[in-house]
Amino acid sequence: MTDSRIPSTPLAGDELAAYRAKAGQPAVTAATTRDRGVGPFKRLVLRGATVIDGTGAPPIGPTDIVIESNRITLMKKVTGNLSTAANRVPPGDHEIDCRGKWVTPGFVDCHAHAGVAYHAANGWVPPVDYVYKLWLAHGVTTVREMGSMNGLGWMLDQKRRSAENTIAAPRLLAYAYFPAVNDMLKTIHTPDQGRVWLRSLKERGADGVKFFGAPPAIMEAALDECGKLGLRSGCHHAQMAVTRMNALTTAKWGLTSAEHYYGLPEALFEDRIVQHFPLDYDYNDEYFRFSVSGQMFRQGAEPGSARWNEVLERFLEIGFTFVPTFTIYDANRDLMRARQADWHKDYTWKSMWNYFTPQRGGHGSYWYRWSTTNEVEWKENYRLWMAFINDYKNRGGRVCTGSDSGFIYSIFGFGYVRELELLQEAGFHPLEVVRSATSQGAALCGLSDEIGTLEVGKLADVLIHDHNPLTDFKLLYGTGAMRFVDATNSVEWHRGLKYTIKDGVIYDTAELLADVRELVKASWEEDVPARFSAQQSKAAE
Repeated sequence: MTDSRIPSTPLAGDELAAYRAKAGQPAVTAATTRDRGVGPFKRLVLRGATVIDGTGAPPIGPTDIVIESNRITLMKKVTGNLSTAANRVPPGDHEIDCRGKWVTPGFVDCHAHAGVAYHAANGWVPPVDYVYKLWLAHGVTTVREMGSMNGLGWMLDQKRRSAENTIAAPRLLAYAYFPAVNDMLKTIHTPDQGRVWLRSLKERGADGVKFFGAPPAIMEAALDECGKLGLRSGCHHAQMAVTRMNALTTAKWGLTSAEHYYGLPEALFEDRIVQHFPLDYDYNDEYFRFSVSGQMFRQGAEPGSARWNEVLERFLEIGFTFVPTFTIYDANRDLMRARQADWHKDYTWKSMWNYFTPQRGGHGSYWYRWSTTNEVEWKENYRLWMAFINDYKNRGGRVCTGSDSGFIYSIFGFGYVRELELLQEAGFHPLEVVRSATSQGAALCGLSDEIGTLEVGKLADVLIHDHNPLTDFKLLYGTGAMRFVDATNSVEWHRGLKYTIKDGVIYDTAELLADVRELVKASWEEDVPARFSAQQSKAAE
């Protein structure tokens, strides 16, 4: 029975897209064709690779890997002379010589968005091909799309096309925004409305739900319904809702994962319930929102204290997952570094750059008052935040890798690699970082039987690296890592990721990056809006 208080249109999961369309915001152009990648092949053989399998085990090789019908069917350790046929697996329809190369599972981005924010003064938004190709070029083969801000129908279409390999895109999981918080579009006002909405969402084929919070009765009922329906969930515990339920509260109610850090400091509070906000605070002022949130962890329990340990153990008992997305707030610690990153010149879309620039009303564009004091506070916030996440990992808790790129000077793909660096900064061994990015992410997404580790029976999601990524995650950046070469007395940029294999399709990362550079170059040309206006208008219909 349908609750009459829920509008029949738009469909569950499409509310934000309908709201944006009504406000005149252009839709993100969907991908419809695949112009890159070869395969899949009946029999693909990767010869002589050094394997980093995603479980946390150390590298081992050389190994021949056979992929048939998009499944790994054989992993054979090669002994003796690598050129002797007797020691090797039979030939394939297509082969890649992986001698002197490393292979890992494809990466899982557990918090991402297939699109960017829009502001009327910033011009046209990039097509989603820009986003997909940056993800694939940085090894991301699976994405938990947190919010489906372009509309659930739009996202489900892209998910289907990706599964069919008819577009060049990672595997996509569609999570829809739960419209029940006052500071955003709100259409759910009762627990029953929430349950009906979730049932409709499940019927449409959504994989999960992105929460920002809700009144406690609605939130508890919604998480209960998610459990019954088999919908996974993540929550950005928005500051307008977190005083009534922190991350530990929602974890006990059945939340799958906490996104970013919101709600965690509140769970660590000992002598307060509400963060000590300045008395002239205004949540609608983005500077207040983000500068003051950098003061949160130091208001909570100290690392190693009784309260700290108690909270850790309670999350562990629940089997909870954290997706910290350190990368998306990294600019708060050093704005100049983030603004001057090597990749902006060739890989940052013009309207995105405009959006990052300080402006009133732009989410995450709050730099108009940013100061040394703000950066110092955020550095301390990171120290405590990272300590908790590392402690949680060390005690057996699941921590997954997510980027949330598209805001705050963070670019798709590049932001994901930066997250790997930040997990290492938090105390993760590089093998633990890769584990977080692969097998742990697959487990969070409910895909452990299919992806996340290199094992016989798993899908062909494999990355082939020219350099060992464990030695320096900077090698994974599309711009590479800077190296001085004594033989030539010059600087070179060494880029490690050679091929991304997703569902058996082999993508040459150099080709993907070249495509993105051309797209970005065009975005800075004056005639681009006119050139693409027809395509954008059609997508918005």
